[in-house]
Amino acid sequence: MQLTLQPKVLQWARERASLGETVLAKKLHTTEDRVTAWEQDGKITFAKMQDLAHVTHTPEGYFFLQKPPEDKLPIPDFRTLKDAPVKRPSPDLLETVQTMQVRQAWMRDFLIEEGDEPLAFVGRATLHSDPVEVAADMRRTLGFMDGWASQEKSWADALTHLRQKIETAGILIVINGVVGNNTSRKLNPDEFRGFALCDSYAPLIFINGADFKSAQMFTFAHEMAHLWIGKDGVSNFEALQAPPVDVEIWCNQVAAEFLMPVTEVHGCWEQAIRAEEPFQALARRFKVSAIVAARRVLDLGLIEKKAFFDFYNAYLDDERRKEAAHASGGSFWNNQNVRVGQRFGQAVVRAAREGKLLYREAYHLTGMHGETFTKYAETLGYPMR
Repeated sequence: MQLTLQPKVLQWARERASLGETVLAKKLHTTEDRVTAWEQDGKITFAKMQDLAHVTHTPEGYFFLQKPPEDKLPIPDFRTLKDAPVKRPSPDLLETVQTMQVRQAWMRDFLIEEGDEPLAFVGRATLHSDPVEVAADMRRTLGFMDGWASQEKSWADALTHLRQKIETAGILIVINGVVGNNTSRKLNPDEFRGFALCDSYAPLIFINGADFKSAQMFTFAHEMAHLWIGKDGVSNFEALQAPPVDVEIWCNQVAAEFLMPVTEVHGCWEQAIRAEEPFQALARRFKVSAIVAARRVLDLGLIEKKAFFDFYNAYLDDERRKEAAHASGGSFWNNQNVRVGQRFGQAVVRAAREGKLLYREAYHLTGMHGETFTKYAETLGYPMR
């Protein structure tokens, strides 16, 4: 069946998926000339249109529009690339944000029905609030004493502890490096590092799991600051540096103070600078990654930019080598605890067991179906039989 569609719509579908004509032709088992022809005259078979929809992750109905729709994130977009706003979100980012909004909306209704009270910390700060005071309030709310991180064995242990504390405080946490469970759709950390969805009952933080683990703790703290100020947003700070946007600058200041209080940094810098590896010395003290420690002392004016970026580039090169050498998918069930979020997963499973939620709705919310969902429920301690 031959169709005549709008050429600009066909071109838009390819470009939004960041595919060149050559790559798209290969994926569709056709020629580059054929792709070029589609985008000039709009003539394409129904079968190829379906293939194009699948490869570009575009709803089929969009291909029958008279002009390309505007791809716009449903939350504020604070992403920049080389200080310029990023114009178009990828289908992967759009789908991820939309999926998280659906989960949040369900969780909000569930908690209200359960009689939960709204969380007082969401939106209780403003851009005029002192970042030092807000960071201290964040630590108190999560139940952290001053110097809490020094009790952890490593920054990786501190990151796990932080995630658990955030979830205990009532914040939904999702860490995922792919779209849902689709390992062929890896999220791009250069596009975004994380985002926050504010809500007084079910605030949510999403961390791009494809990003370096060494940067994830800072992203956690940054997105928590978004919740405290009550502003949704997608972020992708480069070199842990905020774009020239007031909200992002403020959130970065809070995040840095939360992880490495200024008075403590100044108090130990003279000792750290005498160490063979000053950034690692600070990292061991505050249980952050060395890259976060280096960024903090740069922002406090204790080192020059060149020293930071020399270290930053070398550090990332080393991280890439380590991750390539230890690449592993890990346990599927362990992955679900962070991809779905343990608190959210437990609520969905419980609602399904009690007959408050249809199984097909539970499958949709978690992205798991049939026996996979049943096994997941069992790993959470909720046998479905």
